[in-house]
Amino acid sequence: MHWLNGWIESSVPLAWVFLGGAFVLLAKSADMFVESSVSLANRLRIPRLVIGIVLVSLATTAPELSVSLMAAFRGSPEMAMGNAIGSVICNKALGLSLCAVLSTAAIPIIPHVLKTTGMFFLAISVLIFAFVVFDNTLGRAEGAVLVGLFSGYMYFIYRQHRGGAFKEELDLEAAEEALCMPAQKLTLIFIAALAGILFSSNIIITSATTIARSFGIPEALIALTLVALGTSIPEVATCVAAARKGHASLAVGNILGANIINLCCVAGGSALINSLLLERKEIMFMFPAMFVIVAVTFGFMRAGYRLTRRQGYVLLALYGIYIAGFFFVFALL
Repeated sequence: MHWLNGWIESSVPLAWVFLGGAFVLLAKSADMFVESSVSLANRLRIPRLVIGIVLVSLATTAPELSVSLMAAFRGSPEMAMGNAIGSVICNKALGLSLCAVLSTAAIPIIPHVLKTTGMFFLAISVLIFAFVVFDNTLGRAEGAVLVGLFSGYMYFIYRQHRGGAFKEELDLEAAEEALCMPAQKLTLIFIAALAGILFSSNIIITSATTIARSFGIPEALIALTLVALGTSIPEVATCVAAARKGHASLAVGNILGANIINLCCVAGGSALINSLLLERKEIMFMFPAMFVIVAVTFGFMRAGYRLTRRQGYVLLALYGIYIAGFFFVFALL
């Protein structure tokens, strides 16, 4: 692997080629990871909403987690944090917007999910901002707090499931279909897909870092846009596919769960490896942008507990404004 990284770092055009190829491999591997994970869960007769909030979210955020952990381990903490926050923005503004725009009908929002999982995400968003706003750093102790809160969140979901809160979401048809494939085959697919995610994540880090250095662009900014978009492909694709197939609860649960994992595990876990130090300008751009997009999204979801196509277009426009604002602030000023 070391020789491959050295080869990529030797040429910027080569880095672009490997970056594109790695994103393709990442998307395919993550897709296989999602399918095998959901099939294994269906064998245990776990409801769709729980699958979306927990299992599919864990699977689809594997690229972000892998990329950010590797970035922190290799001494690029800016890319780790930028990828985490950028992925939240991409999931909310691009994933849910395309989900609403391409869905055959307005997406229903379950009030219980918005009041529990949604509120937990908002609280975590404010907390992580409070951690970094004063000293520009997400330290190891703060990372440990975030990871600990995620453990509490998982226990809460487990208790909710055991209490029957998600009973109506059980997909018995999918459970029966999952039994048709041998568990050994599902396990092999799961392992192969995970290996593909890890390999492609390493290539993305090396390629993106090489490209950023060639243009003199801070790695955190590359992570906020290019890397975040690439690693969010699984969530966006899963969300759109689930909505078009009528599994709206899986789509919304996937986005909410993925964003919690991005903040608690991706950012928090990376901070445990290496304290994440950011420039003041980066912090004051990425967090306000995230708060605006999250506030608008939750406002739409709370109004009538549904997400319409028109609201999807508004979210899509916000993502366009975010990208334009990014280049105005960091490229033109």
